[in-house]
Amino acid sequence: MEERISLERAVELELQGLAPLGAEGLELSAALGRTLAEDFAAGLDQPPFDRSPLDGYALRGADIAGAGPEQPVSLTVVDTVYAGDVPRAAVGPGQAVQVTTGAMLPPGCDCVIRQEDARRDGPTVRIFRPVAPGQNYIRRGADFRAGQVLLPAGTRLSPAAIGLLSSAGAARVAVRRRPSVGLITTGDEVALPGAPLPSGKIYGSNGLLLSARLRQLGIRRVVTGHVADDPAQAAAVMAGVLESCDLLLTTGGVSVGERDILHQALPLLGAGQIYWRVNLKPGTPALFSRHGGKPILSLSGNPFAAAATFELLAVPLLSALSGEDWLLPRRTRAIIDTPFPKASPTRRFLRGRWADGHVTLPPGHSSGQLASLVGCNCLVELPAGSPPLERGAEGTVYLLSGQEAF
Repeated sequence: MEERISLERAVELELQGLAPLGAEGLELSAALGRTLAEDFAAGLDQPPFDRSPLDGYALRGADIAGAGPEQPVSLTVVDTVYAGDVPRAAVGPGQAVQVTTGAMLPPGCDCVIRQEDARRDGPTVRIFRPVAPGQNYIRRGADFRAGQVLLPAGTRLSPAAIGLLSSAGAARVAVRRRPSVGLITTGDEVALPGAPLPSGKIYGSNGLLLSARLRQLGIRRVVTGHVADDPAQAAAVMAGVLESCDLLLTTGGVSVGERDILHQALPLLGAGQIYWRVNLKPGTPALFSRHGGKPILSLSGNPFAAAATFELLAVPLLSALSGEDWLLPRRTRAIIDTPFPKASPTRRFLRGRWADGHVTLPPGHSSGQLASLVGCNCLVELPAGSPPLERGAEGTVYLLSGQEAF
């Protein structure tokens, strides 16, 4: 087992031998934000027929070439076609067919005059201006053709993409399968919210914090649980959760204390430990294992340490298993508008609020503090050996996925 490794080495070890989970079919109505597993090719032309873009009259442009306000041209109306109807008559010389927006255009016409430039009088219509052939005429396949790849594999489905697939007649779509995740918190000191707080206890936050973040990232299958500081119980609960999950996350019990039970529970489970402790702060004692080919990532029990290392160590696992790169934090440079008074002997990550290339740091950076995490959407990286951070310094930030991360 490797110890005291870099963040990059930790991620490298986690991803070794890991492959996307494959595809699943979803109803189109449930596929927003999901990623296409394969190219989607149109099965029909869109529109599937020549159609009118407006209310008016379908006719032949040559018949009204000389029309004007003082010299209107009269045509015989031989049919009326509404959207959804099929024309019953073709347009011949001196004839017109009244059409509504979206209606199928009849054979023989080559343009449409808008209703405002015509006046119906019984069986005839007077046209007061010319229209060139091809004007106000949407041809079959103008949007896309049958066999055309509309969206390639790897496309994340936006509302517009959902609408496009629907217009092509898709009811279901193949998307990349997202992992099911087990999330186990540990600790005798943790009490459930909603009940009176016993002396010496704290209300648990990690379970709800991380399960909410998983849902925010589109992970819907999350199995949660809590175990006391009992290695055998922890091993049994982990074994049960792993049966139905692709990835197991735990928080707490990974440091060097007497009750840091994961060091006993994971061997009892039969898991192979890959690394322990990463050269970063907070969350140094992160521990990674595998059991039956499934990854197990054990994070610090301190709330911000768990939140930060979730983004840095767990999100790469989610991305690799789902085949969705958009989940990964995006690294960029930004101006840090708030000073940070401490030197950083170890590589450090701070919570921050990014907007328009600038980052403000909230007050309070202890690993146990949660109030200052609310509204943060990035992590600010301070390299090992950094002096106190001055106002206006430029630094590397990790923009977190999701509308508003925390």
